[in-house]
Amino acid sequence: MRAGGAKFITFEGIDGAGKSSQIEGLVRYLAGRGCEVVQTREPGGTPLGERLRELVLHEAMDLETEALLMFAARREHLAQRILPALAAGKWVVCDRFSDATYAYQVGGRGLAEEKFRTLEAWVHPGFQPDRTFLFDLPAKVAASRVARATDRPDRFEREQAEFFERVRAAYLGRADADPGRFCVIAADRSRETIASAIEADAATWFR
Repeated sequence: MRAGGAKFITFEGIDGAGKSSQIEGLVRYLAGRGCEVVQTREPGGTPLGERLRELVLHEAMDLETEALLMFAARREHLAQRILPALAAGKWVVCDRFSDATYAYQVGGRGLAEEKFRTLEAWVHPGFQPDRTFLFDLPAKVAASRVARATDRPDRFEREQAEFFERVRAAYLGRADADPGRFCVIAADRSRETIASAIEADAATWFR
C-alpha cells in the first residue's frame, strides 16, 4: 500500500492547539529531504469531501448522522487521494484523520465507541497513520486562541470548555493506547520550539 518508504503523517489536536502552522513546516522539511508530498485535510481533501465538510461544520444534525458523514468523507478521501498517493511513493501529510472522529464524536459528543470501531474497521480496516503528532493544550487556552483567530466560529468551535476537555481526554487516551504511533506535543511552547521537536522526530524516519 505504501511504496518506496512513503509515510502517512497526521496532525491532531483540539481547535486552537496550533497544529495548522506546523503542518506547513513539516511539508517543507520533507520536500527538502527529497520527498514528494501531498498535503491534505479532513473532513475534506476531495471535492465531495469539501462539500460534506461544509455540512458537518455548519449544519445541525443528529450525532450518528455526523459520524456517518465524517466516515463517508474519509472513505472518498482514502479512495481518491490518500491511498493512490501512497501507492505512487508520495508522502501524505493530513490535518486530522480518524483520531479526530474518536476524540470529537466519541469523547466530546458521546457516540458509542463500538459504533466508531465498526465504522473505522469498515472504512479503513488495518490502516492507520505511520505517525501522528498530537498537539496537546488545555481547553481554556485553546478556546482563547480560537476567539482571537475568528469572528465566525463553526459549530464545533462554539462548544463550551467542558466539551473540549472531553475531546482532549479522548485524544490522550487514544495516544496512551498506541504510543508507538503518537508523538504528543506540548502545544503551549513557542512555534520555534515545537517546529524543532517535530523536525527532530521526523529526522528519525530517514536513518
